[in-house]
Amino acid sequence: MLALPATAVATSPVLLREFVADAPPTAQSHATTLVQASDGDLLAAWFGGSHEGASDVRIWLSRRTDSGWGAPQAVADGADPQGAPLPTWNPVLFEPRNGPLMLFYKIGPDPRHWLGLQRTSTDGGRTWSAAKRLPDGLIGPVRSPPMQLRDGSLLSPSSTEDAGWRIHFERLEKSASHDWKRMPPIPNPARIEAIQPVLLPGPDGNLLALGRTRQDHVFATTSHDDGRHWQALRLLDLPNPNAAIDAVRLADGRYLMAFNPNVSGKDWWNGRDRLDIALSEDGEHWTAVLTLEDEPGQEFSYPAMIQTRDGRVHVAYTWKRQRIRHVVLDPAQLAFPPAQAGAGP
Repeated sequence: MLALPATAVATSPVLLREFVADAPPTAQSHATTLVQASDGDLLAAWFGGSHEGASDVRIWLSRRTDSGWGAPQAVADGADPQGAPLPTWNPVLFEPRNGPLMLFYKIGPDPRHWLGLQRTSTDGGRTWSAAKRLPDGLIGPVRSPPMQLRDGSLLSPSSTEDAGWRIHFERLEKSASHDWKRMPPIPNPARIEAIQPVLLPGPDGNLLALGRTRQDHVFATTSHDDGRHWQALRLLDLPNPNAAIDAVRLADGRYLMAFNPNVSGKDWWNGRDRLDIALSEDGEHWTAVLTLEDEPGQEFSYPAMIQTRDGRVHVAYTWKRQRIRHVVLDPAQLAFPPAQAGAGP
């Protein structure tokens, strides 16, 4: 269990606000990922450099113990076949039930030309294997972690932007040693432009994927066969200003989401100046219950969210493109407004 300062308020849903690095090693930081390692420590990774897409952008990682966050360390960078530097993008940390800890990330000049890479660690992220390319045409989990299924297989939520915005899933069978395979396309008769899916256990044992769109609403799709086939993409009532989300299914069965609620109708930047937490009983119908940030003209975006083994919820996100902010929540203190409590979706 990660120790919290004595100032944590037991009756408030927000137990802690802090920065992962008080003195960031780079001018900009973005696109956080979180995992609780098998030793109990909390790990955060993100990409940072002079600016997004610059050749000096690398993947950085920091570890939080009871004494706080350690100094960020660069754990991955990129280069083209001739050795020229390439920017890195969107790290994803994930540890399956029997390990090892995995770090997925992308390299390339832009998201339309990404290559997917993976490193592994057998000591909780203290050291890492050499980088390994994923099979051609696969980039790994694009923003949120894979899910380990009941049979031990891994299902990875992904998307591409090279020929329009399209989501897909990649699968690593339990019996396979290393070869991820791309699953069939998801039906999309409504032509929803969608990327960056978040994969969740759905009600009744199904799978639920939610994510970002250009249609001003979060998308959803459901699978009833462990991700081999998916229902047609649909739009939820939840607003989405073309911005990444993250969500978890809590141990008590409820769902939490971190998202940007403002849809400006102008451009994506105007919608990322507020960051909210929403609550749901079924993963389909959501109610905003907490505001983490609200400052016009600033950016609070690309949240990562996990529930650790002590029951607390950790959210990390881009803070004004300068730093990564970490917030700890007590989900027991998050509830629907009185008019909705017990009403169901």
